[in-house]
Amino acid sequence: MIHWGREKRRKWQRRSKLQQVEVSTYWLLLLSPWIFYVSGMPQFAVQVAGPPPAAVLEGAVVVLGLLQCLLGVRGLRRGIDTYLGTGQAPPRRLLVAGLVTFLLTTALVTVLIAQGWVANDNPAPTMALFAGLPSLTGVYGLTVSRRRSAAVTAGGCVLVTAAFAAVGTTWPTLLGTLFVLAVGGLVGIFSPRCSAWYLAVMRELDEARETQSRLAVAEERLRFSRDLHDVMGRNLSVIALKSELATQLAHRGAASAAEQMREVQELARQAQTEVRAVVRGYRETGLETELAGARAVLRAAGVDCRIESAQPGLASGAQAALGWVVREGATNVLRHAEASCCVIRLTRDAAGATALVMENDGLRPDPADGGSGLTGLRERLAAVDGTLTAERDETARVFRLRAEIPASGPRRPQPPPGAPDGSDDADGSGSSGAPGGPGAGPTPEEAGARAAGFAPAAVGEGTGPARGENDG
Repeated sequence: MIHWGREKRRKWQRRSKLQQVEVSTYWLLLLSPWIFYVSGMPQFAVQVAGPPPAAVLEGAVVVLGLLQCLLGVRGLRRGIDTYLGTGQAPPRRLLVAGLVTFLLTTALVTVLIAQGWVANDNPAPTMALFAGLPSLTGVYGLTVSRRRSAAVTAGGCVLVTAAFAAVGTTWPTLLGTLFVLAVGGLVGIFSPRCSAWYLAVMRELDEARETQSRLAVAEERLRFSRDLHDVMGRNLSVIALKSELATQLAHRGAASAAEQMREVQELARQAQTEVRAVVRGYRETGLETELAGARAVLRAAGVDCRIESAQPGLASGAQAALGWVVREGATNVLRHAEASCCVIRLTRDAAGATALVMENDGLRPDPADGGSGLTGLRERLAAVDGTLTAERDETARVFRLRAEIPASGPRRPQPPPGAPDGSDDADGSGSSGAPGGPGAGPTPEEAGARAAGFAPAAVGEGTGPARGENDG
């Protein structure tokens, strides 16, 4: 039993927050007919007194109430799907069956009052009808217009009141009957409809957030394409023209053909250097930029991101390594967690050691499938004598990523396999992005899109940061 409960709990925690809200809303709505039934039908059953036919009629009313609950549960499930546009409307025969059971219940209760087996000033008959009316009106409220469902409810209330009046029910009891049935009918109409509307709005917000993330990625890719086009378009055009000129000169036997080809070679080297500068603008990371980008992206995704930083003076190599930790950590929060809060702490002790801690409260019970994201981070931190640890706090549902860099001067971090290195340029001079140029570092807005791990593939390189091994 305990094992079964744990499995159910883990299955629940694996659901997204939207799925949890949808499931809980469904169950509350499907339980509502039974809640009304339990609150009304027992009060009716204990008030009936008389010969055996009275007991038979009483049992029939109880059974009809159960049937109304079953029809209500089935109709509410189909009605919610219809309202959300994910399923077909309840069949007409279900609505007709619900209406018929309500009319039969009204007729049987009226007979009990007329025969004197229930006092005409007793509210028990009203409670018997109250037990089944909300489930019927709830189905109508989800599948037909509000005016039509309100008209059906009003008609039912008037019909019941008239039937009770015809058998001599006192006026105070009639007014109470009309009030109770009207309130129950309206609650039955608007409660399921409001719940379905909340679910529809939450789905739209979730889709809008996903669309916003895709747009940010698309804008970043367009910017990369534009930069690459600006760099390569001019150089390739000049290379094509000079190559054609060199071909013509070679056919004529002119000595200047070799000079033209040397210029083509220089242009090719220049283009290679400029492309690497553009790529380096995407691959190089700055801690301050990555912190701003992570905060922007996480807040856009609905995660409360707090940054607690003492702004310690760090060497460029350490800043780059910690920038990669922030980028990969933010990516994992977006991809593998259902977090509502993420805290990023950057501290430096008296000995000069720096620690970066990222915590989020979206830990899932089962680790994500294996990836190479955290492995890559450990390799980058190892280049600056740093370490990386990932901790899972199952009790508090917190995932903690901790990176530490000792006080000793860090070495220059090694680029990942396949990444360009300025030392292997064709002319041996290396390259770096000048401020504002193609190789300049990303702005905080651009880093926001890249913090999600969607940097486009660069020439001669792999894609952006790999998927994390395991996050909350």
